[in-house]
This record gives sequence, structure tokens and C-alpha cells, in this order.
Amino acid sequence: MSVEERDPHTGYLTTGHEWNGIKELNTPVPRAVYFFLIATALFSLGYWILMPAWPFGSGYTKGVLGIDQRQIVSQSIVEAARDRATWTTRIQQASFADIQADPALMMVVRETGPRLFGDNCAACHGADARGNKGFPNLTTNSWLWGGSPEAIAETIRVGINSAHPDSRVSQMLAFGRDGMLQRPDIENVVAYVRSLSHADLATDKTVADRIAAGNTVFANNCASCHGPDGKGDPSVGAPNLTDAFWIYGGDEQTVFDTVWGGRQGHMPTWEDRLSEVDRKILTLYLVDQRMAQ
Repeated sequence: MSVEERDPHTGYLTTGHEWNGIKELNTPVPRAVYFFLIATALFSLGYWILMPAWPFGSGYTKGVLGIDQRQIVSQSIVEAARDRATWTTRIQQASFADIQADPALMMVVRETGPRLFGDNCAACHGADARGNKGFPNLTTNSWLWGGSPEAIAETIRVGINSAHPDSRVSQMLAFGRDGMLQRPDIENVVAYVRSLSHADLATDKTVADRIAAGNTVFANNCASCHGPDGKGDPSVGAPNLTDAFWIYGGDEQTVFDTVWGGRQGHMPTWEDRLSEVDRKILTLYLVDQRMAQ
């Protein structure tokens, strides 16, 4: 091949390679490439000298600067624990009202609460705390056992129908399955109950007789727990039947199934799993989420 042929346009020699009349030029390597190669080599040499780099036997070269990433991480953990101890002590000693009035502590609640909720509560109540079928929506004011911080904290501590000796206990009777009410009575009380939260049903003349009959059934069988006006009773965990928030569903068939077969929800106790501080933070996070809606 010819290596002495020079391209007339650029002045560079050719390599002798040709494809379909196109000849390859023997162009020099750009100076920028040499610059970056030299810079990389110098950086590598400097890093090797200054930082931990080469392994040997059971150890490694420590470097002139003596930097130890394990020591840095360990120190960071110690500092984080020290910082945490400062605000955990304040949260543990302060009342719910005092914490809510302290912007710095509420910032801790808003930063830590989502992690606690996601790790312990989201599987049942949903990542957005809006609940699932059979699990309450925690972003509303419709709380079975009361929505004050103190009431919420106690529910988290002891659970509902849980193994805790102080557990909150609640059960909806199976009026149909256990023969306490006949099917017509159940259908009537279902119509009445649904009319409490559905204004269109309350004024529907086609079901007026069923609603009236259901009112009597409700007064004789349900009012002792849900109250004469159907607004519930937090002291026994009886839900408010006049709002739009239903744990299992507010359609006719689901309400019928509830009255017929009863309900008994379950919430585990978190006293052994979460510390008092974590339960406080989780409580205030839920209150904060509800207020933000």
C-alpha cells in the first residue's frame, strides 16, 4: 500500500485504505485527547497518594489524608443519634397541644410521620390514609373511637379487638344470621339507615313506608349503640351512620350484608412495636393529615 500519498485538500498523508473511492487520512491524534489522558493519569496518581486505594493482604494503603469512610459513617450515626435524642426527649415530655404549637417539633412530625405510617399502617389504610374496604379513612373527622390526639394515641397503643389486655372491643351483631331480626325488618332498617346519609332516599316516596318501619326497628335494636339519631358513639366504637364515610361500603347490598352477618374489625396493638415517641409522632401526623384535607 502507498503511505506517501498526500491528500491535496488537507495536506495529510493517506493510510492507503480506500472504500469506493474514499481514502482514509492519516490524521494526528487531537491534542485535547493527550491533555485529558495526562490529566487523568495525574489525577489517578494524586488520588493513589492522598486517598485509601490499593489493597494488600488484610489491609490497604491508607493515603496521606487518612480518610476512613467507615469512620465518617460511624460519626454521622453518632451525630444523628445525638440530634434525635434532643427532639425525642422534647416530644416525650410535651403534651400533644404543646407539640402542635411548636413549629420545630411539628416539622419533625411531618418528616418522620410518613415513614412510620408507611411502615406500619399503609398496608391496611392505604398509602394516602384514605382507607380500603374494611379499613377506615383516616383523613376525615369520622373516627370510631374519637378523633382527639389522646383518643387516637390510645387506639394505636391498645388496638381494636387485639391481644392487648386493654384493647378496645367492638362488634356489630349478626341480626339476620343469628335470628334476631326477620328479613323484612332488616330490609326496612337498611332503607332507614341509608336514608340518614342519602338525602334523595329520605325524600323518595316509593320507600317512605320502609323508612318509617325501619325507624322503629332502628330505635329498638340499633340506637343503643349508634345513638337515637344514628350519629354513633365513640365510647363503644359505633360509627356515625349519617355521614358519607362507610368502612365496608354504603350501597344497599353491603349495608344489608352488614346488618345480616355483623362485622368485627381488627386493629393490632402497637405498644410493643412502636415506642411512646413514635406513637405520639404517628398520632400527630394523622391529625395533621386530617387538618390538611
